[in-house]
Amino acid sequence: MSINRLAHKLPQDLSAAVAASLDDWKKNNKVARLWQKDASLWTNTDENKWLGWLTITEQQLANLATLRQLAVEVKKAKFKHVLLLGMGGSSLCPEVLRMTFGKIAGFPELHVLDSTDPAQIKAIAKKLDLKKTLCIVSSKSGSTLEPNIFKQYFFERVKKAVGEKLVGSRFIAVTDPGSKMQQVAEEDKFWKIFAGDPGIGGRYSALSNFGMVPGAAMGMDLGKFLKTTQEMVKACGASSAADSNPGVILGTIMGVAANHGRNKITIITSPGIFDLGAWLEQLIAESTGKNGKGIIPVDREKLAQPDVYGSDRLFAYLRLANKPNPAQDDAVAAIEKAGHPVVRITLPNIYALGQEFFRWEIATAVAGSIIGINAFNQPDVEASKIETKKLTSQYETTGSLPPESPFFVSQDAKLFADDKNAAALSGGKTLNEILKTHLSRIGAGDYFAVLGYIPMNAENEKALQGIRTSIRDAKRVATCLGFGPRFLHSTGQAYKGGPNSGVFLQITCDDASDLPVPGQKYTFGVVKAAQARGDFAVLAERGRRALRVHLGKNLKSGLNALAKGVSRAI
Repeated sequence: MSINRLAHKLPQDLSAAVAASLDDWKKNNKVARLWQKDASLWTNTDENKWLGWLTITEQQLANLATLRQLAVEVKKAKFKHVLLLGMGGSSLCPEVLRMTFGKIAGFPELHVLDSTDPAQIKAIAKKLDLKKTLCIVSSKSGSTLEPNIFKQYFFERVKKAVGEKLVGSRFIAVTDPGSKMQQVAEEDKFWKIFAGDPGIGGRYSALSNFGMVPGAAMGMDLGKFLKTTQEMVKACGASSAADSNPGVILGTIMGVAANHGRNKITIITSPGIFDLGAWLEQLIAESTGKNGKGIIPVDREKLAQPDVYGSDRLFAYLRLANKPNPAQDDAVAAIEKAGHPVVRITLPNIYALGQEFFRWEIATAVAGSIIGINAFNQPDVEASKIETKKLTSQYETTGSLPPESPFFVSQDAKLFADDKNAAALSGGKTLNEILKTHLSRIGAGDYFAVLGYIPMNAENEKALQGIRTSIRDAKRVATCLGFGPRFLHSTGQAYKGGPNSGVFLQITCDDASDLPVPGQKYTFGVVKAAQARGDFAVLAERGRRALRVHLGKNLKSGLNALAKGVSRAI
């Protein structure tokens, strides 16, 4: 048996506490109880209903012929592109596969849409030859807003390209049995419908059809991938003792570290698997961040000298052995030498990625048990959805979103906040002064998060990374960066339901141009605005320290002005 190696170096007090926790798991037979779906390991509510992912790899190996048949048929049809339309758990694993495996010879290129930003939707549509595109509409519940409106938009576009008779043959659905999406797929005569497992939540669904159907369509060798994954499943099995179980060891380190104040996990990945961090972010944040507790995942934060990091961090380094990065190796070695806790995981090649999907699912469930929360619900994600729905419904009724008033206006930006946050920021006379006051609210043990409701592209990411890095270096705190609305289905849960240690800078902008949603009065731009406002309303209601900066149509100059303002403020 060959599984991805895990090694760790922890400070003495943490190491002793981890050993004691592993001993507790052994004495109380908790590994076997996890596999028996014993809800009392968590909060004894409905956790037993959400553990279908434990045996999904075995099921997928039995189902391999169906997945291979899809691959054969997609190749034969000579599609140039596959477009995955989904959000959160339905889109993040396919995105990891796309970024890791790239375009596979003889198969179509996979693209993933998980944004309501009009500019981003246009940018993806521009890359596609719609006459030769297969669309996979991926929605577990079948009622999630974004996949439904993505489907409406692209169904109309593809219909114009290939005609009414053929349009259904260019669509596949992946959805739970009996969902609204299944009904839509049947009515619109989709080519194929693949079933999800109702006993697997979205963020634990990577190895189910939500991850493997796109994997098959893009030409991955799923036999090799799943057989390699199954080795980790066996290593983490019910008969594997806690102190030799690779998933339980990792989860124990995460849970115990969080309970000891190290509740930020910094994810470091080799360049060849760099997008794995985005998938881990959702799994960890949405599973553990609730009831005022949780682990805040820190992804794609530029590595720094060890003294920049506080005592609230745990570091996880996922290293691709056949494509290592020497500069990364050196930086992690320095962090470890300085006494910070470091977990190292070595992947021999990219086909070992499935092992990490499974290991981290086990680890996250174990960490949730140790922290004392339900690792399978997401109450605060639902709160944001409800706020968004209120706003889009109002738009449908009145033709506009409710009016809102900025508490400050400059030539570069309008600033918005709820009454409590506006009062805390009211002393400033300039943008720089208000930013300075807002950033001065960051204290030791806090984290800072940039929430960008702007197109997710290389240029905008570089601008926002610059802002987060400057604040990390000046304030010596963990920083996060999310693009809306995708982070709402990911880290948004921990931001609202986790520990009240976040300071948030939400960035919105005027859309340079908008896109209609077929069959709706609202547009994609209206949906994005409603999501941003709904997000902010829930942050405010939860008593979070948050400021919204609204930029105009010239996003580039607006971001430049904001970066300068932040630079002066710190």
